[in-house]
Amino acid sequence: MIQFRDGFYTDVRIEDRSRTVISYKAGTLEEMRNRLEKQAFVRVYDGKLWYYASVTDVGHLQKTLDGLYAAATANPDVADDPIVKRFERNRDKLSNFADCSVRDIPLKEKQALLLSYLPILSEDSCVTLPEGKYLDRNSRFRFLSSLGADVEFDYQTCGLAFNFSMAEGEKKFSGHWQKGGTRFDALKDIGETLRAAVKEQAYFLRNSVPVEPGSYPVVLSPEAAGVFAHESFGHKSESDFMLSDESMRNEWQLGKTVGSPILSIAERGDLLGSGYVPYDDEGTRARKNYLIKNGVLAGRLHNAMSAAALDEGLTGNARAIDCNFEPIVRMTTTYIEGGDLTFDELIAPIEKGYFIKTINHGSGMSTFTIAPSVAYEIENGKLGKPVQISVITGSVFETLGLIDGLTKDVELLSFVTGGCGKMEQMGLPVGFGGPYVRVSTMNVQ
Repeated sequence: MIQFRDGFYTDVRIEDRSRTVISYKAGTLEEMRNRLEKQAFVRVYDGKLWYYASVTDVGHLQKTLDGLYAAATANPDVADDPIVKRFERNRDKLSNFADCSVRDIPLKEKQALLLSYLPILSEDSCVTLPEGKYLDRNSRFRFLSSLGADVEFDYQTCGLAFNFSMAEGEKKFSGHWQKGGTRFDALKDIGETLRAAVKEQAYFLRNSVPVEPGSYPVVLSPEAAGVFAHESFGHKSESDFMLSDESMRNEWQLGKTVGSPILSIAERGDLLGSGYVPYDDEGTRARKNYLIKNGVLAGRLHNAMSAAALDEGLTGNARAIDCNFEPIVRMTTTYIEGGDLTFDELIAPIEKGYFIKTINHGSGMSTFTIAPSVAYEIENGKLGKPVQISVITGSVFETLGLIDGLTKDVELLSFVTGGCGKMEQMGLPVGFGGPYVRVSTMNVQ
């Protein structure tokens, strides 16, 4: 039983984590391991300074806490501190994966699943150096605070990721495909979907032509739209960036029109997937936060420190990649809300433009850059030949105002590789997505 001392704010977060990695390269097993670890991160605040410690032996939490208390200075008024007053006192116990934990699935069964799909990568003669990975993570979290918070929940992702080089004559292409989710059974019977993805990329290798550079209408897939929302706008919404940057605070005035009236971007941690965070690492309950609502800047993301500094409410976005780090302001699942069109209606008005189906990467805050992987020409309202596009780029705020069409259907994506990077905390699991998004003009290179 943890004993909290009066005169301080204290919180403790504990993670019991299982992780599996199985990887093959060109048919050879490179890695196969399951790692179990249990860690804790403890914080003490006396109204002036924070005192942190990372603990690998959770049986000695009290000893570590007592050391932090000795370093801090008791403050009888700490409960009235603007940061402390914002902390929630939630008490809850959630379990979504007790009956389907990937911890309970034998390593050999995971390996067999991966091996069953690897031959599909080599069915086309253009594929060289096929690589496949199976990855999973199951975590059990607990958060306790001196205010009385006591929250427990579990988190799980699992998935398959494939990469393959393609070459035919002078033509080369780097192919990839992955399937991520929260339940192992969802990874079964996906061979035909993988086969179709490999065939499409082989077709792209053989038939794609260089794009004609210029400014064109562009349609973004949910993947491309989600990356745009995350990289170009979500990071700008992380309010800790604004604390020492007055110009950014001035640019980021709530109530300001920043996009098309049909555009709404939301962020929420209570959606199952790779961005699932029902309670953040400060014990704040997840909620739906609008960053943009009908084209108007509606909110920003906070931890308790940034919320107090800007005199705003908590949003549930205090996150750390693990118990070696303190929580900072991070996204969970960021997405564009849908509109009222079908995909065919979305592309029908476009005489000449481009459809970005999959991407290699995206980056940027004020100016964004997205590097497409598979893209198609749009001619006279119909999809046409595959095209090679190096980048699409533009001003974030200008592009937000040029969005003029959204499909009804919204797809939220989960990934088991990569993750979001910020400061020294790299690879944080997040989710993103959206509808198919039409932008009236973008710079295509």
